[in-house]
Amino acid sequence: MRRADRLGPHARDSPCRFAASRGIRQVPAVPPGNEGGTPGSRSVGGLWHSGAVPQPASVTPDAPHPVGVPLLTQQWLDLCFVHWAVAPETVAGLLPPGTVADVHDGSTYVGLVAFRMHRVGWLGLPGVPYLGSFPETNVRLYSVDGHGRRGVVFRSMDAARLIPVVMGRVGFRLPYLWSRMRVRADGDTVTYTSSRRWPGPRGASSRIVVRRGERIGEPTELEHFLTARWGMHNAFFGGAAYLTNEHPRWPLHRAELLTCEEDLVAAAGLPAPPGAPVSVLYSPGVPVRLGRPARPAGIPTP
Repeated sequence: MRRADRLGPHARDSPCRFAASRGIRQVPAVPPGNEGGTPGSRSVGGLWHSGAVPQPASVTPDAPHPVGVPLLTQQWLDLCFVHWAVAPETVAGLLPPGTVADVHDGSTYVGLVAFRMHRVGWLGLPGVPYLGSFPETNVRLYSVDGHGRRGVVFRSMDAARLIPVVMGRVGFRLPYLWSRMRVRADGDTVTYTSSRRWPGPRGASSRIVVRRGERIGEPTELEHFLTARWGMHNAFFGGAAYLTNEHPRWPLHRAELLTCEEDLVAAAGLPAPPGAPVSVLYSPGVPVRLGRPARPAGIPTP
């Protein structure tokens, strides 16, 4: 049986091709033994934890708090956002301690985001032209902590420069991976390719082709939810840290997904995407300022 037949009628018209047919081992989303929570815990929205669910902050198209002296400055350019809706329990075992899945209309989301990183700079210094400029493709999830701060959780961050990969892994405990990558624009069509080198699974790859459409005047609630994320949650030296960011309001475009051949989602420990994505967007990009990591007051989790 073809994979499209197993995924249902909507997947047959999707340009996406997923990991199960390409030999990438999928890691269980919830570690064995954690499927039912722990004694004294309870399930809320499919997520087992022993604390109260926070009231998430409002989703705002502009950063709620300015970044003072930035830890990092950079530009995110030629971005493609591809998202699939999943049940919150699918990602429960993949989030840092003290966070739970952020949901919109009962679902949380898996994002595949490809872009060009441009001129990363430290502490307000000018951005570095070569080592600080490279293609990147991320697999990300959506999170909220005990303060109600919404963020993203990166499951993988493929990048084309080895030195920034090592610095991200060692300095920030981020899941950076060294890959051969390219971003190529041809008129309104942009192609993003990657093939993983180190540390693995070696050969995990993606090829995404989108056609940029009309500029979006007013994004929908879901489009704001998926893109207006003003922080990142990350497991950091035994705890969870929250790293804020600030940038102008996203200039977003509708986009048509022409090709999506990828193993990255499954390689990041998630089930292969369930058919066609629910959202595909393009942005020419924004300049970004990142603040210093702060430990959140998290939700007690087993």
